[in-house]
Amino acid sequence: MTSKSDSFDSNCMTLTRFVLSEQRKIKDATGDLTQLLNSIQTAVKAVSSVVRKAGIANMYGIAGTQNVQGEDVKKLDVLSNEMFVNMLTSSYTTCLLVSEENTNAIEVETEASGKYIVCFDPLDGSSNIDCLVSIGSIFAIFKKPNESRPSMEANALQPGKNLLAAGYAIYGSATMMVLSTGHGVNGFTYDPAIGEFILTEKDLRIPPRGNIYCINEGYETAWDTAIKEYIHSKKYPENGKPYSARYVGSMVADVHRTIKYGGIFLYPATKTHPTGKLRLLYECIPMAYLVKQAGGMATNGEIDILEIVPEKIHQRSAIFLGSQEDVQEVLQFIEKHKK
Repeated sequence: MTSKSDSFDSNCMTLTRFVLSEQRKIKDATGDLTQLLNSIQTAVKAVSSVVRKAGIANMYGIAGTQNVQGEDVKKLDVLSNEMFVNMLTSSYTTCLLVSEENTNAIEVETEASGKYIVCFDPLDGSSNIDCLVSIGSIFAIFKKPNESRPSMEANALQPGKNLLAAGYAIYGSATMMVLSTGHGVNGFTYDPAIGEFILTEKDLRIPPRGNIYCINEGYETAWDTAIKEYIHSKKYPENGKPYSARYVGSMVADVHRTIKYGGIFLYPATKTHPTGKLRLLYECIPMAYLVKQAGGMATNGEIDILEIVPEKIHQRSAIFLGSQEDVQEVLQFIEKHKK
């Protein structure tokens, strides 16, 4: 006799069903955003599939090498980018794409053009592929501005407060999509048995304070004094237990853990990267949006990440995000050393 825990949920909330239900709440909704999110979902499924097969299919190597059949083999990050670009341009909902893999923004042909701009990192943490660490994809969705701009690419240079939706996919022990359309954050785990993402993390909320700090301590000599002092206070507190240190080196994995358990993720400016290293449009802004939707904070050390108006599509930024109290504390250290 089948136990209740083994029974199949015939009324499960899939990502597609969830997005459709959210669409119904918006008066005058055209369904274009729903169509776009479904295209992103398909791209994530495709990337998840090739990530799982990477070792077998010999897709770790240099782009342009050949497999045993003599066919060209593309690196995973190149292949992932092509999957995203192809799905997004064929969705009939986008007019401009900004990818970490492309020097210039991609303009969608007029006959397939829509009203949305998507900025994305198709395979975040790709330097970790060979050691089988969790990697991911990040995306941010803007609407094309009504006002005239000097170039098509300039339409992507919008602050994060203009975002319509953002999310990421994490390819780890399971594949999960985490999404916000401006009404909280929800996580959907991929079930390969039915080929659908199922709602498994409803209304994710980041704790007000955590006990984990996440930073690459190998760069300590290049940090400002404020950051050195803050990290020292977490390792050697005057009262209470020290914070635990966790750092994967894949932003998706590190931010996902921070949202789940609380604490702080730091990627400060350094002497070699005085404005910061992470890309603003398709790393910092979407992650800041998700963290804030989950009840956390995100700043570059001076202002809210979502208030920054980008000047270039590949602009870099420092970022501090996570639990409200933890981010406020690091800002106090930064302010103290300014004085």
